[in-house]
Amino acid sequence: MTTQCTYETAIRTDKNPGVTARSSGRSHNIAMQAGHVPPDAGFTLMELLVVLGILALLATLAAPQVLKYLGKARTETARAQIGAISTAVELYSLDNGGFPPPQAGLSALVRRPSDAQAWNGPYLKRAEGLIDPWGRPYHYRVPGTQAAVEIFTLGRDNAPGGTGEDQDLTNW
Repeated sequence: MTTQCTYETAIRTDKNPGVTARSSGRSHNIAMQAGHVPPDAGFTLMELLVVLGILALLATLAAPQVLKYLGKARTETARAQIGAISTAVELYSLDNGGFPPPQAGLSALVRRPSDAQAWNGPYLKRAEGLIDPWGRPYHYRVPGTQAAVEIFTLGRDNAPGGTGEDQDLTNW
């Protein structure tokens, strides 16, 4: 006659000393249930260096593309802002019978100039809209050489001409 015996071991965990787990000892790893980590768990220094190398390689390949899109976004933002400012100048002109005087400049779109009797503004919500994406005020010329009123930015380089992010953006 053969008797089959099983044994049970009570394990008290460090995280919750009031809770015990029971194991029959057959297929459970008691050390893992107790919160102990085997000595061969984790990553080696070589594995970490390989992963860091791969991440650095991906960053060097992706960074120029990201910067190119950022520059294009600034240019498109300036183009949209110039369009909005041009529309605001036209509204000012309809209300006041002429464009904002050169002395008042584009700030006449957000603050009433002293000589504007029929001012019905502000024509722009915020004065920050008068600053280009590179942190400089938009240029305003009335009367203009290319159009009745000229609103423009010289781009990132703040010099006439250029291509890409350095190009001049105008309303004419």
